[in-house]
Amino acid sequence: MKKSILITGCSTGIGYVCAHALNKEGFHVIASCRNDQDVERLNREGLTCIKLDLNDTDSISQGVKQALQLANGKLYAVFNNGAYGQPGALEDLPTDALKAQFQTNVFGWHQLVTEALPHMRAQGEGRIIQNSSVLGFAAMKYRGAYNASKFALEGWTDTLRLELADTNIKVALIEPGPIETQFRQNALKAFYKWIDIENSPHKAAYDGQKKRLDNDKSNHRFVLPAESCIGPVLHALTSNSPKIRYRITTPTKVFAILKRILPTRVLDSILRRAA
Repeated sequence: MKKSILITGCSTGIGYVCAHALNKEGFHVIASCRNDQDVERLNREGLTCIKLDLNDTDSISQGVKQALQLANGKLYAVFNNGAYGQPGALEDLPTDALKAQFQTNVFGWHQLVTEALPHMRAQGEGRIIQNSSVLGFAAMKYRGAYNASKFALEGWTDTLRLELADTNIKVALIEPGPIETQFRQNALKAFYKWIDIENSPHKAAYDGQKKRLDNDKSNHRFVLPAESCIGPVLHALTSNSPKIRYRITTPTKVFAILKRILPTRVLDSILRRAA
């Protein structure tokens, strides 16, 4: 019997390529997207795709319910991937923008997992995979909302892992780093929506941020394709002893080491230049 996995944020990028790859690996993939046209597109491509909007509590509950029905009540895994990045200096960020960031990147994931967990407990097994970021442990300027959401996610996930240690439900974090996706385009929309660029003391820096986010390609020397996340996700799903953290790109691996060995002020200077 195929094992079922619910994946959020499958319209493009990591969620999209993982949904297709896991489907080929023999998993019963239940992909999800927040827009109807993306749901229809993925269904045409041969996936099972449902609508699930992490900004809508009713949509999350309905999505979990529908996934369980499609999985005949046996949902083996959840891969929380749907997220976005809110750019802008913290002093320019309205509180509502921070709330919106946390709703999608943290609160929506919390609700989804807590609604799926009772079923995993009842069946005696499960996997929960959370897509974090290098910015979940190394903060960079002008990414404060996203930093905060991913730092929170890392702490939330570590806590859940400890609380489920006496069960057969295993929890893992994916920490990609620079991946070639449409993440920048979505971030640019959030930038214009919430930040008053012209009246900000950071206006000069924002001009550079806008150019970076408006590029079709990241131009980062260490960027990897979204497909680089398939292997780690597959290992987290199938290994008897999955890793706690899967660090994928070179920057993620390097900053994980630097954070342990460098004084904070030295690391700060490196992170300022990296931003």
